[in-house]
Amino acid sequence: MLLGSNTWRRWVRVAVGLIVIGQVAAKAEAQILLRPTLDSNASGSRLDSNTRLDSSRRQKPVSRGGVPSSLERQDFQQPAAPGNMSSSFRDSEYELIRQEADALDRQLGLIRRIVKFASPNIVHIEATKTTDPGKGFASSRIEEAGAGVVINLRGSAYVLTNRHVIYPANISSIRLEMNDGRRLRPLEVWTDPSTDVAVIRIEESDLSHAVLGNSDDMEIGDYVLAVGSPFGLSHSVTHGILSAKGRRNLELGSKEIEIQDFFQTDAAINPGNSGGPLLNMRGEIIGINTAIASNSGGNEGIGFSIPINMAVVVAEQLVSRGKLVRSHLGVVLDNVFDASTARQLGLSAPIGALVKSILPESPAAKAGVQVGDVIVEFDGIRVENDGHLVKTVGLTPVGRTVEMVIYRNGVASRASAVLTASPE
Repeated sequence: MLLGSNTWRRWVRVAVGLIVIGQVAAKAEAQILLRPTLDSNASGSRLDSNTRLDSSRRQKPVSRGGVPSSLERQDFQQPAAPGNMSSSFRDSEYELIRQEADALDRQLGLIRRIVKFASPNIVHIEATKTTDPGKGFASSRIEEAGAGVVINLRGSAYVLTNRHVIYPANISSIRLEMNDGRRLRPLEVWTDPSTDVAVIRIEESDLSHAVLGNSDDMEIGDYVLAVGSPFGLSHSVTHGILSAKGRRNLELGSKEIEIQDFFQTDAAINPGNSGGPLLNMRGEIIGINTAIASNSGGNEGIGFSIPINMAVVVAEQLVSRGKLVRSHLGVVLDNVFDASTARQLGLSAPIGALVKSILPESPAAKAGVQVGDVIVEFDGIRVENDGHLVKTVGLTPVGRTVEMVIYRNGVASRASAVLTASPE
């Protein structure tokens, strides 16, 4: 299934100046479309945000003055042109360039080693999907490409990818290929729409598996590599930094993706990168590339990846239970918790999740949580906002007893709750 997107609009005016003699005016326009990073010939609805740029420039004044006659009569020797460098000077300059290039090459050598190390675990995925446009219309076939990575679960090899890369293709229509040309045979597929995670059980058992990092350790500014199949070009590598963490409430065109906690990166991610890994500088997988924000359908420096810790929790449940069983706290949260409300509740800032209502006989009700409470910590994790709490609760194992820190009337207190399975 190709994830489409809804439409949102916002206008931003940006002044762009050039220091030149005379008047220069520049006007630029950009649109932001948030869409999954599939490579597909299918079209979907678009959610656009237009940015109009309109600015004017002021002419920079040019100062003028007379030249003293004493200077007019003075002879100046022009510096030697580059082509007139002496042989010894050129040799010394070349030696400096060579030394700096060697130092740079040693740094780039790390990237080359990471790519060689990770490539054997990355899978190119192609899926043929049949769409049903409705009664009276002929069905159509869609060819899509993405990527995946071989991971070890319970001592066996599985391919981890995005749900939208392969769903709803039949298992016989999913093709897996390693970077050395080997074909893998898919045996079973599990998918979870709420996280856009999919796991494929494969017949081959002698595959090396990827090394997984700890995505919780990643910091904004950390260097990353993205690997995938942009526009069907398998095993392509790009680089960038981790631009942001905890991106939530993204309108991805599918209301099914409810649990969001994306990394944002400026590494070039294009249609076909979906399901491919985001690597740290130790060659460890710290994310699964999933979506981009773009007006053209290609990379514009805003890509999103599922943190690997979250993806693995989902994958393990899919393999062991056949589905993701989400935990349930039993609270309805206020998604417009703002600074004004926070001050009324005795807080300096709207940090945490404000409880709007509580379901009867729920874990929260039994723990003594009340309407108007602000949950600021859950199971040892500081709660940032309502979306963060929803994600954290949903991925916490069912049956676990969790400790919460709650602010009520400006006073902090603790409460314990035993999580239950979320109602279907």
